[in-house]
Amino acid sequence: MAEDSDLEKTEQASLQRLEKAREEGDVPRSRELATFTGLLAAGSAIWISGDRLIRQLEANLTSGMNFDRARAFDFTLLYSYLERDLRDLLLAFAPVAGVLILVAVFSPALIGGWLFSAKALTPNFSRINPLTGIGNLFSTQSIVELVKAIAKATLVGVVAWLVIMKQKEAVLGLGLEPLHAGVAHMANLLWIAYISMTGALGLIVMMDVPYQLWHYSNKLKMTRQELRQEAKESDGDPQIKAKIRAQQREMARRRMMSSIPTADVVVTNPTHYAVALKYADGAMRAPVVVAKGADEVAAKIRELALEHAIPILEAPPLARALYQHTELEHEIPEALYTAVAEVLAYVFQLRIYREQGGVAPVTPDEIAVPPELDPLQAATVLQPLAGDLA
Repeated sequence: MAEDSDLEKTEQASLQRLEKAREEGDVPRSRELATFTGLLAAGSAIWISGDRLIRQLEANLTSGMNFDRARAFDFTLLYSYLERDLRDLLLAFAPVAGVLILVAVFSPALIGGWLFSAKALTPNFSRINPLTGIGNLFSTQSIVELVKAIAKATLVGVVAWLVIMKQKEAVLGLGLEPLHAGVAHMANLLWIAYISMTGALGLIVMMDVPYQLWHYSNKLKMTRQELRQEAKESDGDPQIKAKIRAQQREMARRRMMSSIPTADVVVTNPTHYAVALKYADGAMRAPVVVAKGADEVAAKIRELALEHAIPILEAPPLARALYQHTELEHEIPEALYTAVAEVLAYVFQLRIYREQGGVAPVTPDEIAVPPELDPLQAATVLQPLAGDLA
């Protein structure tokens, strides 16, 4: 059951899947919306520029009907007249054509947005495969498109029939009206029919756009296995990442261990924690932590310190504070300057004693640190406060 659920496309498409589909030219589109906006824009442009367009058409028709003898026998003159009429006709229809071009450019932004994909232009020979074509004929999408086409034709046809039947008397009476009045009346009837049929197409658009968005989202759904595989490809395999982190920790530990011979002193807990400090007078603003660790790592630090004759000082509160509040290759906090200065003073005295002899320095046994920096003391202070609050 779990394997079946992993193979079912129940998960919404990831951003990476959506971006990949967009790069391949696959975005939601509604042909009905494009047709509706084109018809609406063309009808509106013709309605707005109708008077000017009719006057220009009338002038062109009148010019074409005037045919004299000079024009009939002079091809250059005839060509100039035809060129002028054609230019005037194109200029008359230029506003309508401009509106249609703008709508064709901007209508994709209504659903799916603008898109230019070079991959969509790449030849795909599977599209001309006869077997694939036959399969597409009986696909769910083809059936839906067929139902939409039948519904659109039926709805528009019914609306057109109702408009014609309602205006039947007016249409039959157009022949009895004067020419200019009849033309104006006919234009009004055509506008009513256009608005009615475009409105019917708008109803189809209102149903088609949500369907296309749903179909696109459903088509790009992913299985849980695909999501996991995508996460592995984008973020990396968790097991490999864990191995890399382990290797990085091991390399950091080795690098840390190689720095221990350069340390001046190792402060211990004495067994749980060990912190190696280094200080170069004049070259460093404050002592720097070159190594630190707990338990097994602390034991290894102590072993290397003994091997390289580095002083080891047992100062449990200071060791705990240094381990808790410092980072490798970083300076110690200012609050620990006094305590560490006491340790370094002892180390430098011990170094002089080893080189020159004399009186051995006294090992400091109680090095005070601020209570809030010692995890053990801080926990002891917080316990009574927690009891009072309870």
